Amino acid sequence: MGDDHDDVVRFRQRLGLPGLIDVHTHFMPERVLRKVWAYFDSAGPLTGLEWPIAYRHEEAERLAVLRSFGVLRFTSMLYPHKPGMAAWLNDWAADFAARTPDCLHTATFFPEPDAGRYVREAVEAGARVFKAHLQVGAYDPNDPLLDPVWGLLAEAGIPVVTHCGSGPAPGKHTGPGPIGRVLARHPRLPLIVAHMGMPEYAEFLTLAEAYPEVRLDTTMAFTDFVEEFSPFPTAELGRLAALGDRVLLGTDFPNIPYPYAHQLHALERLGLGDDWLRAVCHDNAKALFGV
Repeated sequence: MGDDHDDVVRFRQRLGLPGLIDVHTHFMPERVLRKVWAYFDSAGPLTGLEWPIAYRHEEAERLAVLRSFGVLRFTSMLYPHKPGMAAWLNDWAADFAARTPDCLHTATFFPEPDAGRYVREAVEAGARVFKAHLQVGAYDPNDPLLDPVWGLLAEAGIPVVTHCGSGPAPGKHTGPGPIGRVLARHPRLPLIVAHMGMPEYAEFLTLAEAYPEVRLDTTMAFTDFVEEFSPFPTAELGRLAALGDRVLLGTDFPNIPYPYAHQLHALERLGLGDDWLRAVCHDNAKALFGV
């Protein structure tokens, strides 16, 4: 892990960055996280891949690792897979943010009758970012139960990191179509498309070009691991460069099967320049979250 730390520090120093802002990191209740790790260990059906967890540490050590890398702000991405989970996950996340000042207070939701109520409560409690996972949750983002949620978040200007692409395996409601219909109704919604929308990279770039509040996070994209089964099309690099002010660093820490530094080097080898890298790894998220 020492080499990984040194690689991250060298990357930051070369770019003259005061630190990194990672919009896609996972902190959640320990018993939930252990179930997530068990799923990856079993090469679950959504992945079907060998997926060793690189940072399988206790919470305090995981925080120490991120801070040693120079990650100035990060998130506690968490998500329900059934009704009745989101509200208590939000309670846990509010407590985590209160005791972890460098974490951007994160919340989540699920299509259920009280979603509008507990999302408003989370916003009033200071939530800075939300997580939606259409693949794991297996829900339609256009479910009428979510109408008050999308409207509230669009009005409040609070970003929603959303796993809406069809990787690593398609879901009934993944792909640009379902979330695109949400954006048509709420064009000012600050949507952050997780994983660059893999594998529908080009289609999600098109959504970002159409809606100025749509952004994409880099989580796992461009890495050797993902390039083997879902390569980013080189023909789209020009569009990616042009959207450089709306791409944000995300990593999926700690649930990644390679060192943290590899995500940074994968971005660097795209060849889009140091200004693009500085924007993606720090400046864009600094502006979005006002940190």
